[in-house]
Amino acid sequence: MSKQNNVWIFAQQKNGNLSPGSFELLSVGKALAEKLGGALAAVIFGKDLPPMVAALFDRGARDVLACPDASLEHFSDDLYAGLLVELVKKHQPGVILGIASTYGRALFPRTAALLQAGVANDVRSVDVADDGSIICNKPAYGGNVFFDVSFGQSRPAFITLRPKTNPEAEPTGATGEARLIQLPADLQAKGIVRESNVAEGGEISLTEADIIVSGGRGIKATENYKLIEDLAKVFGAARGASRAVVDAGWVPYSRQVGQTGKTVNPKLYIACGISGAIQHLVGMQSSRVIVAINKDKEAPIFSVAAYGIVGDLFEHVPAITKVFAERLGKGQ
Repeated sequence: MSKQNNVWIFAQQKNGNLSPGSFELLSVGKALAEKLGGALAAVIFGKDLPPMVAALFDRGARDVLACPDASLEHFSDDLYAGLLVELVKKHQPGVILGIASTYGRALFPRTAALLQAGVANDVRSVDVADDGSIICNKPAYGGNVFFDVSFGQSRPAFITLRPKTNPEAEPTGATGEARLIQLPADLQAKGIVRESNVAEGGEISLTEADIIVSGGRGIKATENYKLIEDLAKVFGAARGASRAVVDAGWVPYSRQVGQTGKTVNPKLYIACGISGAIQHLVGMQSSRVIVAINKDKEAPIFSVAAYGIVGDLFEHVPAITKVFAERLGKGQ
């Protein structure tokens, strides 16, 4: 079996927690490895890795290459890329999958460039053609067009997958022992990350959330964003916003959904007081189910919504929050 039939996934961790997107990668990687006739392995860098290594084996990784080092606790694109380059050169996998997150979009193009290899970012799916070519399907023009990208016979192929577009690998109960990698002494980062602070503790990541509640200009003032927060709390959802709300200074940029913010793919997206400008739609229209609440029946958001409420959000959002709080047994 050629090494170039092997598939690696780069398991992303942040603050000692494995990203759920890594389990999506394992699902895609397993199917890809089976078609190529290769083996599936996971690569992970960080500080306290044993719990995350165990989770990777449990979700289907046949092998795990782990580099436990304090200097890798926080993401560093040059340090991570340098180490990944060394591992790829040594083991020669054919395909390396990553998450199309901020980290993945920084790491994979850099690593691919150092190896003079091909890279496809933000793809929806990966398949193998009859001739063994790796084919990726990815969106363009804000998700209005989808097209295929082929690596042909070129290897290695670096690919980042959009979160929430593939099922997670199911737990298997499998266990294993990771192959520990030593960080080369001559590999030094140009900058050092001392700590990573989250603006609001426990906040759910927009790109990884199953449910998102977003507010737009229709909330009228910063204090009214609490309506969005209350509804999100009931659903255990992430809180989002349109660009207008962010530009007004009512919420931080980290919550912006849209062309100049984050592209999201939740199972449920609830848009409150968002008209649906194209810049916002391109960031959320691939959501599985969209619910829109807006007093303007002609608002563009209704063109992509599965369900719509034409009315005053100040009336409907608190009512919905109350009903679901009672049904789900959650206080506000």
